[in-house]
Amino acid sequence: MLRALSRTPLCPPRGPCSSVTPGSSMAAVAPLKPLVAVAQVTSTPDKEQNFAACAGLVREAAQRGAGLVFLPEAFDFIGRDTAQTLSMAEPLDGDLMGRYARLARDCGVWLSLGGFHERGHDWATTQRIYNCHAVLDHDGRLVAAYRKAHLCDVELEGRVSMRESSFTNPGPELVAPVPTPAGKLGLSVCYDLRFPELSLALRRAGAEILTFPSAFTVPTGSAHWEVLLRARAIETQCYVVAAAQTGQNHERRVSYGHALVVDPWGAVVAQCREGPGLCYAEIDLQYLHRVRREIPVFGHRRHDLYGIVEAAGLAPAP
Repeated sequence: MLRALSRTPLCPPRGPCSSVTPGSSMAAVAPLKPLVAVAQVTSTPDKEQNFAACAGLVREAAQRGAGLVFLPEAFDFIGRDTAQTLSMAEPLDGDLMGRYARLARDCGVWLSLGGFHERGHDWATTQRIYNCHAVLDHDGRLVAAYRKAHLCDVELEGRVSMRESSFTNPGPELVAPVPTPAGKLGLSVCYDLRFPELSLALRRAGAEILTFPSAFTVPTGSAHWEVLLRARAIETQCYVVAAAQTGQNHERRVSYGHALVVDPWGAVVAQCREGPGLCYAEIDLQYLHRVRREIPVFGHRRHDLYGIVEAAGLAPAP
């Protein structure tokens, strides 16, 4: 079990913090709810430029009081072609992740690094990488690593052609939800969003926040992005956090953007504007549990009719 991060009560962006002097006659002020920051970035093939941009957003989020910062899929870089992508990939214990570990430690924040081009243990034999969602705690320690299970092989005639499986290994397993200062975090990456079985398995294992760091294309994003994210929130009764790539990544690639947060009722409670930046949301776990009590869908599931949606190795939450 991970120890909880005790946050200094920094002010959220929308107003000043309140305080009550011990022993005063005023009613106690409710504690601040955990604040998360969700990044929207435009990664390019320039790793140094990308790190500088992401680090600036992390520092800004920390100054605004966020305890957990979400970066999107391919936060490290987006290559122009497969050869460049493979040549720029690094292991999890390489230089770039070391720099992010120091950033997390310096800023005192947790980082959801939502899609790292990882040279895994089998790189020498497969010459393929993993699309790895790594979570660092506020001391910079790697506390979880999920490898993307569903690879994006899509052909939209005349619009989009993607063959992620041509250079990426599919992840072998799901990862149990990670206890963080904001709640129990269920990990996935981008195309995983289209598979509700994964989200339901994470919810059954205790997830309170589902995260879908992404690099959606414009055609698929404009049609499916928000409706899928809201559906995952409604059916699992979880917060859904989706950091995103946006804009012109290179001459042949444009990303949709619209990074957002959805609450357990299905309402969009935060969303980025056009271009790189951050949006912020409070995670209200009391509200989450109220939604679950009022519409107890997980108690109404008919496993006798359609079986138990479950991932190997993930035990149901008590």
